[in-house]
Amino acid sequence: MEIYHNCMRCMNRRVRVLTRDGRIHEGTIVRVDRDNVYLDTDRRDGPVTISAYGPYGYGYGFRGRNTILTLSLFTLLAIALI
Repeated sequence: MEIYHNCMRCMNRRVRVLTRDGRIHEGTIVRVDRDNVYLDTDRRDGPVTISAYGPYGYGYGFRGRNTILTLSLFTLLAIALI
């Protein structure tokens, strides 16, 4: 399976993935198995409130968590390093 080997070569690197339905996804490949590729995307799933001064201090900041996108290897059309 050529797409599997291409994904393995791109592990931990930023890629642009084109799927058979015409969608484009960008992110870093964090894992590949025989059926799926796991892409750490730049999308955020919303802010998380954290204390800027530790658990007992005052002040708050926001950070988002990246979304891991699971794509089936069978739906991938092309993959390119960016």
